[in-house]
Amino acid sequence: MPKNEDFSKTFAALRAILLAHKDQLSITQDRQDHFSTDALRVRYRGKPVMFGAVRTGKNYVSFHFMPVYMNPQLQKRISPELRQRMQGKACFNFKTPDEELFRQLAELTAAGLRSFAENSAGWPGIEIAETPRP
Repeated sequence: MPKNEDFSKTFAALRAILLAHKDQLSITQDRQDHFSTDALRVRYRGKPVMFGAVRTGKNYVSFHFMPVYMNPQLQKRISPELRQRMQGKACFNFKTPDEELFRQLAELTAAGLRSFAENSAGWPGIEIAETPRP
């Protein structure tokens, strides 16, 4: 559950980044403190691949973004300012909304969706289905 108004606004803004692509994603979780998506056509060993998620924690609102973990070309597109928000290889933490960094995340998200759809990183074991999963 969001801890304060800033967390609520941050969560809503990060959730909107993923929702902008809802026609290409499967929403797997949609709660006040956790929003998660899978790529519709991308499978690994026959199972859906997580695309992104937003989760409210104790100290941060986190944006989890799997394409950046799987694609070195996307990693190169992360600005130094956005990189400062990284925790691990695929998570960005925020306490308050940041319009410029959220714009960068939105661009990265669109590029990540394209890379997933094309399997442009050539991930072994990744299958691109002809039709989205039900």
